Amino acid sequence: MNNTVDIRGIVVILAAFLVVTASPAWAQVDSGLAGAASDTTGAVLPGVTVEASSPALIEGVRVAVTDGAGRYNITASRPGTYTVTFTLPGFSTFVREGIELTAGFTGNVNAEMSVGALEETITVSGASPVVDIQNARAQEVIERETFDALPLAGGYSGLQVLTVGALGSLV
Repeated sequence: MNNTVDIRGIVVILAAFLVVTASPAWAQVDSGLAGAASDTTGAVLPGVTVEASSPALIEGVRVAVTDGAGRYNITASRPGTYTVTFTLPGFSTFVREGIELTAGFTGNVNAEMSVGALEETITVSGASPVVDIQNARAQEVIERETFDALPLAGGYSGLQVLTVGALGSLV
């Protein structure tokens, strides 16, 4: 009987340890980029090299190639500002700058590439904002001044209690 009680106690302690240490990992949500490449007639372009570059990336550049449907997906990107470059021999290079990724946000960046010489580059500025069509959630960042002005006795945990759907960590 003593051995059964000891084993149950160890299992309970182990389960509690796993719950406490796993919750910070749940909060680590990466961003990503996804989209499609097509020509000016709307036909999909497979084999387009898509490069996402940002100072937020340790390696500096992540590369993907569009599939048979002209789609690409770059996952596990860190939040930050990105420049996305689409290249395919026989087409003008298409560059989209200033793509802002936040945590858990998948930016939809499409390219319409025109036939051209290899040395031509089209840089799009003032394009429509990037919208996450992969994930259905909203997130807000509270500025420090606003947070300090809130009457919260418990600090961040008090804010979490007042915010619907807020997730926090126990550590």
